[in-house]
Amino acid sequence: MTRLLAICFSIMTLLGCNETIENAKVKQHGFIYCGLGSPSTFNPQLSHGGLIVDTIGPQIFDRLLEFDPLLHVPRPSLVRRWSVSKEGTTFRFTLRPDIEFQTTSWFAPTRTLNAEDVAFSFQRLIDPAHPFHQVSGGYYPWFTGINFFNLVKSVTATSEMDVEFQLYHPDITFLSTLATGFSVIHSAEYAQQLLTNNTPEQIDSFPVGTGAFYLDEYQPDDLIRLKKHAKYWRGEPKMDQVIFDISARGTGSLAKLLRNECDVLSSPAASQIPALTQADNIQLHIQTAMNLSYLAVNHTNPALADLRVRKAINFAINRENILHTVYYKTGVEAKTVLPPTSWAYNKESIQIEFNQRRAKQLLDDAGYQNGISLSLWVPSTSKPYNPSPRKTAELIQSDLAKVGIEIQLVTAETYARSDPNHTKAIDLFLTGWVANTGDPDSFLRPILSCDAKQAALNSAMWCNPEFDNLLNLAREANNMRHRKNIYIEAQKLLNDIMPIVPIAHSAQYQANDHSLQGFTISPFGANSFYQVSRIE
Repeated sequence: MTRLLAICFSIMTLLGCNETIENAKVKQHGFIYCGLGSPSTFNPQLSHGGLIVDTIGPQIFDRLLEFDPLLHVPRPSLVRRWSVSKEGTTFRFTLRPDIEFQTTSWFAPTRTLNAEDVAFSFQRLIDPAHPFHQVSGGYYPWFTGINFFNLVKSVTATSEMDVEFQLYHPDITFLSTLATGFSVIHSAEYAQQLLTNNTPEQIDSFPVGTGAFYLDEYQPDDLIRLKKHAKYWRGEPKMDQVIFDISARGTGSLAKLLRNECDVLSSPAASQIPALTQADNIQLHIQTAMNLSYLAVNHTNPALADLRVRKAINFAINRENILHTVYYKTGVEAKTVLPPTSWAYNKESIQIEFNQRRAKQLLDDAGYQNGISLSLWVPSTSKPYNPSPRKTAELIQSDLAKVGIEIQLVTAETYARSDPNHTKAIDLFLTGWVANTGDPDSFLRPILSCDAKQAALNSAMWCNPEFDNLLNLAREANNMRHRKNIYIEAQKLLNDIMPIVPIAHSAQYQANDHSLQGFTISPFGANSFYQVSRIE
């Protein structure tokens, strides 16, 4: 029997099948995180958001700034201090000393973090002639969506520990941008090694950062193993390793958590909350999230280019029923793009209501007395902003059928936000957004601006120069009252034109085994796990 177990262990470890033995080994000095999909890259700069930006990226990489967990405003991380010029176009940062990069099987650093690393990390983004700009396709969707390339003029290391950002124009949101999970710092020394070896693309698949954990192993559709960075500048992490279970085989993530096969469940579905609250060994965290579930209306479709049709769709949807059936009352009805917790939220002139008689009349006025047929793309997995996309889509399908709009549900996995050809085939998109900062710009610009259309983040394919101008004015305004008034005007424009149809704002949940402590939940994604420990 002993020999059989030994053989079984060696084979199953390679195949990722002997979960019981592996899990027990991990839990001695680590934990297992469930409920995530597979990554397409290990560089958050290349991502639209999600797994790498929100959860794994904060473990591998640090940023110059981070968000205060209570106030949600930028505070120092890799920097000791910063200053801003009177004109608001020059930002100078002084780095902390003695910050070590990770040592991995593919790289051993010879120096600590300096200003050259910061300059490299951002010059790659803004300089088309940079040797790493086109690596991995040269597509930086989130930065394109916020027009980062026409904001940052230059990034220069002015001394070993000082770096200067020159902007083309003032931007009050710039510090928040540097605190997001996208704005990570890479090693320039590692990049130079990759250039010398003629393997520059490895910078995005074999990452090196200054975070609390480094990538040790990646088995696609199975697991991601991170191990602790013993020289982490905030102090040695309490856990030796973290495993992200990204497998789709076997039982679901909830069953794994309840059976003690994993320790943490990310974004459990609303329908799972009752089971989690009744479990004696589970601790449930809730956080007011900055997110939005919505229907993106494809404006390249002639019918949907008609405002009356878009408003008919809006009036036909019973959001209260969706909240009760899908969100189990863990969300709130979206009255506009911004959630009620936003400081710029405007409850005036809202045109969101459930009125199917009015919806039918608008369709008749638009010339669709005999109805209309549309396609609706639906994601196949739950999202932080939508715990059950398929169920939501079916409810919307039923609501729209009652006013004469026939909906064909499309769940093809081939759809990608970055694919410009999706506009030719799909009419409506059930999608959403998780804001990366508490600033209204983080909601409005990445999904509705003309730049976001170019970046393929704007699934509605809608571009309005007046709306963009309002966003730019708000970004340059220093007076908060003035900024709020501008955002109110922007919301009124959205309510009048209805480029997207808001559905709901969802609460954010995380469940973990009661033996773990030290998690901090943020509206903008996970924080570093360096303080997480297990109670004996």
